[in-house]
Amino acid sequence: MSRTAVDAPLADWPALPYEGWKDTLETLHRWTQIVGKVRLAQTPWINHSWHVPLYVTARGLTTTPVWYGSRTFEIAFDFLDHRLRIETDDGAEAQIALRPLPVADFYREFFAQLTGLGIEIGIRTMPCEIPEAVPFDQDRSHRSYDAEAATRFWRALVRVDRVFKTFRARFAGKASPVHFFWGSFDFAVTRFSGRSAPAHPGGVPNLPDYVAREAYSHEVSSCGFWPGGGAFPEAIFYSYAYPEPAGFKDASARPAAAKYQAGLGEFVLPYAEVRAAAAPDEMLLEFLQSTYEAAAGLGHWDRDALEARFPPECLRQSSGE
Repeated sequence: MSRTAVDAPLADWPALPYEGWKDTLETLHRWTQIVGKVRLAQTPWINHSWHVPLYVTARGLTTTPVWYGSRTFEIAFDFLDHRLRIETDDGAEAQIALRPLPVADFYREFFAQLTGLGIEIGIRTMPCEIPEAVPFDQDRSHRSYDAEAATRFWRALVRVDRVFKTFRARFAGKASPVHFFWGSFDFAVTRFSGRSAPAHPGGVPNLPDYVAREAYSHEVSSCGFWPGGGAFPEAIFYSYAYPEPAGFKDASARPAAAKYQAGLGEFVLPYAEVRAAAAPDEMLLEFLQSTYEAAAGLGHWDRDALEARFPPECLRQSSGE
């Protein structure tokens, strides 16, 4: 019998002290936005901006295949060999060494490599969801790249990916892919009740209000992983509901380390707590499940219709029997 995600070895969650890699995080945030905006420019709009994220791979993060006329290309961050790779369906390829490099230089080198492959694409150079941002082609202050820290971050994403996908599999209703949003630099999965939601107020830095309103056009329970930032300088798991039902902030979330943060409007569980747990996957699943149950219960979701109930033969197949 094969091992399940929850049975997998759990002692390999890497340390992610925010202050130890803050500068690399901020640089990498902008690099991923540059790459992500190329996918955005070439991909038809999908509800809730599902056409823009990146996805975890066995080596890093990828755009998945992107169309360019009759050609297809893919861009991938490789956090083992520390390369940005661009590959096309006609066998052409290019790469950039990931190293300490100003964002402006990364921007120029990246688009030079695309041009060399015969791919001419323009993007809006202002970063999204970053207050007081500097256009990519002018940003020379963000230039750090600690290769070991970048690898640790990717390894954390791999661990989170397996748990989030296990959690997503429990839901039969509309649910997002497990994906990495380069705008907010977080890894997320979202469940939907099936009902529409009140208009989002917008106001996200350097993000058109219509994008936020379309993203939150329907009622959600959303959870994710964020490596930290100015508003909360610590790697965390989070869970929130939109619109937030009455009583949600006072709900009982598990484990005990999970707390509602009024300033963020969401439940938070420190990554360090999960990493230190005897069974990290199970602790994280408990957090995801308990906060979803609070959102769905208080929001009067039709849980009988929305939650997955598989016949025994499906479960036997998934376990390898």
